[in-house]
Amino acid sequence: MKITLKEVSIRELTEGYVDNQEEGVKGFGGKLDIRPPYQREFVYKDKQRNAVIHTIKQNFPLNVMYWAINGDGTYEIIDGQQRTISICQYVTGVFSFDLFYFHSLQNDEQEKILNYKLMVYLCEGTDSEKLEWFKTINIAGEKLTEQELRNAVYHGSFVNDAKRYFSKSNCAAYGLGKDYLNGSAIRQDYLETAISWINNGNIEAYMTKHQHEPNALTLWNYFQSVITWVKGVFTKYRKEMKGVDWGSLYNKYKDNVYNAAEIEKKVAELMIDDDVTNKKGIYTYILTGEEKNLNIRAFSEQQKRKAYEQQKGICVHCKEYFDITEMQADHIIPWSKGGKTNDNNCQLLCQMCNATKSNK
Repeated sequence: MKITLKEVSIRELTEGYVDNQEEGVKGFGGKLDIRPPYQREFVYKDKQRNAVIHTIKQNFPLNVMYWAINGDGTYEIIDGQQRTISICQYVTGVFSFDLFYFHSLQNDEQEKILNYKLMVYLCEGTDSEKLEWFKTINIAGEKLTEQELRNAVYHGSFVNDAKRYFSKSNCAAYGLGKDYLNGSAIRQDYLETAISWINNGNIEAYMTKHQHEPNALTLWNYFQSVITWVKGVFTKYRKEMKGVDWGSLYNKYKDNVYNAAEIEKKVAELMIDDDVTNKKGIYTYILTGEEKNLNIRAFSEQQKRKAYEQQKGICVHCKEYFDITEMQADHIIPWSKGGKTNDNNCQLLCQMCNATKSNK
């Protein structure tokens, strides 16, 4: 890869700046692609954005930026997108700094900013080389997420359309599913989750297969089906529903018929059960019946010691004597049958008996 250093003034950088759905995000007289496929959406907060403008107004140096040279003589940003958009938005009047918009400054102040020189490394090489170079230099700041890197590797018509549904601020997926998903839409968490759901965790395989499809409608329809199903089965929303692996549950149980009223009654009971320590796991438990999702409260060491002394070290099943370290606390009446994790429901079994004890 060939790398050369170039000075670019803010005047040159912001010339012809556009940011719209039709043309994308362009600058440098239309020759610079500010948001190529492997770049994220704009994620700087006001504090970060203002720090860029403060640095420029103080005539302090910004970190070096990296542009890739395309075969047709145009450029695309490898590193520096967030700083570039901050600069362009300020100069074009999108936001103010220290209560003044750029157009409100005195002419000499404007000229000082427009004449500020940015240091840019121009990188020339293959697409794969450019991507690898980006990974290498993207050390500081907000690193690319795994899904952002996947979007770069598998960029094409599918990713472009999928980002419309899943990756924009206040996108359709955010409006429909924000209460059920962890993460951020603009950091590609929603897109990553949806693809993981539809292909049982194998994100790369799905993106490879669908990379050149004209749209992501199948994925979007699937996502809508998952959320609609969740809302139909669990009719009362609780904060514990956020971040549950709903896609996997939908894939396996979507064809079952459920009584939503009975399910809500069971959820409410489990929510107030002190023995259930993993409230988020209630939803998976109701569908699967697997108690491990609830993380049922274990007997304390004090309760275990009390039961051991009362039993005089004798296992209640095999009637043999064991040291307390060789015994395990067990519910006399299983939790699933209404037994509680209290002193009266605690017994000690040897490890062998506990392992073979049935849930009768």
